[in-house]
Amino acid sequence: MTNENTITFEEAMTKLEQIVEKLEEGDVPLEEAILFYKDGMELSKLCHDKLKNVEEQLTQIITEDGRTESFSIEEE
Repeated sequence: MTNENTITFEEAMTKLEQIVEKLEEGDVPLEEAILFYKDGMELSKLCHDKLKNVEEQLTQIITEDGRTESFSIEEE
């Protein structure tokens, strides 16, 4: 798995999409599917953590600017 500090959010999303496509095909051997699933879960967590970090940075910037006290990114 790629180190969180060396992969961008966009790269992680692309890899995650590729894993989902492979798993949706349904012709992946079980052992390989398990590895894909594990990698996908790690990429999903990495993306979530990066989004959370950006949200915290935006909250800090907006709070320091004095315009508002909270900011939330809506999840779909």
